[in-house]
Amino acid sequence: MIMDSPDDKAPALMRLAAWASLAVAGLLVLVKAVAWFLTGSVAILGSLVDSALDVAASLVNFLAIRTALEPPDAEHRFGHGKAEAIAGLIQSAVILGSAVFLLFQSIARIARPATIEHLDLGIGVSLFAIVLTLALVIFQKKVVMKTGSVAISADRLHYTGDLLLNVAVIAALLITSLGGVGWADGAFGVAIAAYISHTAWGIGRSSVDMLMDKEFTPEEREDIFNLVLGNHEVKGIHELRTRRSGRHSFIQMHIELDHDMSLFDAHSVADEVEATVGEVFPNAEILIHTDPLGLEEPHHMTDQLD
Repeated sequence: MIMDSPDDKAPALMRLAAWASLAVAGLLVLVKAVAWFLTGSVAILGSLVDSALDVAASLVNFLAIRTALEPPDAEHRFGHGKAEAIAGLIQSAVILGSAVFLLFQSIARIARPATIEHLDLGIGVSLFAIVLTLALVIFQKKVVMKTGSVAISADRLHYTGDLLLNVAVIAALLITSLGGVGWADGAFGVAIAAYISHTAWGIGRSSVDMLMDKEFTPEEREDIFNLVLGNHEVKGIHELRTRRSGRHSFIQMHIELDHDMSLFDAHSVADEVEATVGEVFPNAEILIHTDPLGLEEPHHMTDQLD
């Protein structure tokens, strides 16, 4: 396995992103709780519930990242990277729960419109949440680009949804105050619940893909084929299998070499191929089996490019 180098900053960045997520969610819970108490807005209530659940989800995320960063041990030879996917599933369930709660609250508000007080405060709190969340999302994007963390990526997707949620809260408050449409607050709450559910689906699907060892994308697999066949000693490739576990990935394949090549030379070619693929997939464990050209073996569906 390609291990982190001593100067690898990825683990520290992932921990920092997890702490930042917790801090932002906690601060927003306090601010939105005061705003909801003073305004009575169901849209702000929905935003408050979402932020409260963000705290729980971010805490799970932090614990999962701490586990995922632990090195392989005797009982977990492939590492602990899938803890990130488990955290993603928990996040998905938490987010979906908040969407259901908000949906019922919004429907009740549409049926029984209520006057919203202290609109300026509600709008100010939402603007504050937008600025704070935007800063977090930008930081998380940089962390994902440097680490490839699934847990941070899911958290970023979640908080990107929060940005739109807060924009919707402002719109609902403005429409209610300017147009006098009493049901607008509840209608925006329904729209927010629908978007949150969509976000939960995306997070859950990516997490299941990792837990089920989904193959790399067709484009990535084609890149691997091209890299391997770029070595003039390699006559063919089959049994290509790929999967991800946290920020690490696993690639295994059979390469076909001239049948009269010595074991020493075959080993050297395999090392060259491993180094070439490793440059494009730096966090991958690459396992290569060498076969003599012309050897008949049963090829599986993994040999094909989708």
